[in-house]
Amino acid sequence: MNSSSSRAFFSARLNRIRALVYKESLQIVRDPSSLAIALVLPFVLLLIFGYGVSLDASHVPIAVVQDSRTPASEGFIASLRNSRWFSPKPYANIHDAIGALKRQDVEGILWLRENFGRGIESFHNAPIHVIVDGVDDNTARLVEGYLNNTWQTWLHLRAQRGRLSSPLPAELQVRIWFNPDNRSRDFLIPGLIAVIMTLIGALLTALVIAREWERGTMEALFVTPVSIGEILVGKFIPYFILGMSGMALSVLMSRFLFEVPLRGSVITLALTSSLFLTTALGMGLLISTAAKNQFVAGQIAIVFTFLPAFILSGFIFDIHSMPPFIQAITHIIPASYFVTILQSVFLAGDIPKVIIPNSVALALFAVFLFALILRVSRKRIE
Repeated sequence: MNSSSSRAFFSARLNRIRALVYKESLQIVRDPSSLAIALVLPFVLLLIFGYGVSLDASHVPIAVVQDSRTPASEGFIASLRNSRWFSPKPYANIHDAIGALKRQDVEGILWLRENFGRGIESFHNAPIHVIVDGVDDNTARLVEGYLNNTWQTWLHLRAQRGRLSSPLPAELQVRIWFNPDNRSRDFLIPGLIAVIMTLIGALLTALVIAREWERGTMEALFVTPVSIGEILVGKFIPYFILGMSGMALSVLMSRFLFEVPLRGSVITLALTSSLFLTTALGMGLLISTAAKNQFVAGQIAIVFTFLPAFILSGFIFDIHSMPPFIQAITHIIPASYFVTILQSVFLAGDIPKVIIPNSVALALFAVFLFALILRVSRKRIE
């Protein structure tokens, strides 16, 4: 093939791809469901999960029982009232407090026993008991940790004011990196973006192409001179732009609505998001080759993309605390790599040792998925 023939060949191919992109863009404009998936869905999900999912506990109701009122006990209870973590409720005796705990009126009990004042002055054997409702294990651990933190802070302040007969044996200085405010929202929102983009990317292509199978327009394309690769590119480009628009909306909401810091560069975020969205769209295209019905395609997309991304990506549950077998499965979940990238870019910044290997993994996923799509689609055409 000479140079003029090559130019004519590539020009014809480019014209066909341009026509397919134009046709798909018109389809998006005429059918608002694609816009709803790409723009309305992330907006709604971020509002629901951003405000509804939290691992923090604030203003936790806790019963307080004093066997004897002393300046020391009153001071400690005052520190609880001034804390954003607790809403202390006084009870006359321990039996009433236990009844409130059983009725779930409170999440825990702080019991300051007799001689609390003398015990705290001698800095040993201060009679204080803590009872926590263990039905909700996560809240129980939070209450226990917050109480211990409030207790240590109060002891430290008393030692500084010289109100303890013995100084503290050691002063613990805690520094929290990357999330100094210790807000679970700053940790969850970046992971939530990855989960949402997984669902959006898979649904955008799976549902839309399944709809074309139902209407018979896909078969009409197959009898034209366009190749399967050109069809894939014509489908990919409009929905990639639409998906990146949804990604931009998610990032803006995270930054300005939920006030999650963005310490990395926007360029890194855009490039890695492009890699992940390519992978997500590839999953949707692969689903569409197996399911030519919109309902079936939607169910497959939810079961095989959204749920694994939600449960096994490290979005909420720590991967390192999972059994080894489950940890091995997380390596084939693309969202797990993107969650790591997003949490690094948002909270820590551009860390090459985190971003590069995870980006390479996403690129390999994308290449594998599109190679598999080409192979399966070619068999379908035959």
